[in-house]
Amino acid sequence: ERLRCRGHRDVPRAFQPPGMKPLLIVDGYNVIGAWKEAERRGWSMDEARDQLMHQLLDYCGYTGEEAVLVFDGYRSDRPVATEEKNGELTLVFTRHGETADSYIERLVVQTPKYRFVRVATSDGHEQSMVLGAGAVRMTSRELLREMRQLRNAGYAAQAAEQTLNRNSLASGLPRDV
Repeated sequence: ERLRCRGHRDVPRAFQPPGMKPLLIVDGYNVIGAWKEAERRGWSMDEARDQLMHQLLDYCGYTGEEAVLVFDGYRSDRPVATEEKNGELTLVFTRHGETADSYIERLVVQTPKYRFVRVATSDGHEQSMVLGAGAVRMTSRELLREMRQLRNAGYAAQAAEQTLNRNSLASGLPRDV
């Protein structure tokens, strides 16, 4: 499998240092704004944040990526940014006066050049900035589509496994058979 690393063209995943997972950085409010399901279900902002966080945790479990979910604290009264690590997901609320965009830009620049980084945002200016810093950009809708497809594929695989386990003959066979 090949990755597009910053400053290089397609690089085999094997060239990424061992133990260093690809990084997905998500502009949280931007993704929620593009999320038709959240609007259709009438979720409050708190519910939408929680749902996005849980779905990203599942997504990271499937893909093996590490993710940073960033929310603006620009208008809050937080004197410092808050970061909460939950498995492969780090939830960040920026400090008062700091936008999610500036936090994401700084994080991309501080990440080693040999690490594969993707940034999910639909903000055109932000996409240009992170692309210039060497990250791969994706729109909020692309991320939502990837998460939905992966979740649906996982559900289909789980249903197939449950069907296989119901068959008394198949339930006695080893998994690899």
